[in-house]
Amino acid sequence: MAYSRNFRNRMSNDQGQLFERLIDQACWYYRNKGLAMIEKTPEPFRVKRINKDNTFTGWFTGNAQPDYKGTVHGGRALVFEAKFTSKDRIKKSVVTGNQAACLDIYEEMGALVGVCCMIGKTAAFIPWGDWKQMKELFGRQYLLESELVEEYQVPTPGYIDFLHFIKQEERNV
Repeated sequence: MAYSRNFRNRMSNDQGQLFERLIDQACWYYRNKGLAMIEKTPEPFRVKRINKDNTFTGWFTGNAQPDYKGTVHGGRALVFEAKFTSKDRIKKSVVTGNQAACLDIYEEMGALVGVCCMIGKTAAFIPWGDWKQMKELFGRQYLLESELVEEYQVPTPGYIDFLHFIKQEERNV
């Protein structure tokens, strides 16, 4: 039983890392095309000791911030949190209170703000206003993969094309 749980945890972790690499690939693509400059926000972490087996001891030095920040061509700021789940739904609560507070401030200042997420094989970019109003919009505090497909799905041509959704939003403004 524990082996099975460890295996599932390892698979989920690997899939989450792949998800972030696909976002990083998109950031690289956008930068090279002159569409945006977006970077991953480093974790507030400090290493105390590196062990002989290349493991380390450390601690978090602050609260987590939104995962990615940058500027889209034309000067508009873009800030988003990245979330992956191997389950059949993504819960609103995966965004921490501190991350939500930061995203609220960026949104108030006019930035494009959202949550880039993946459930199963579906990648999506959910505007922050919709994420905050999940209960009102969907009647519950989580989203299913089918709802991502219907409302928020973005293409994945070798990277997660989260600017696809933003370009559509900009056209509708």
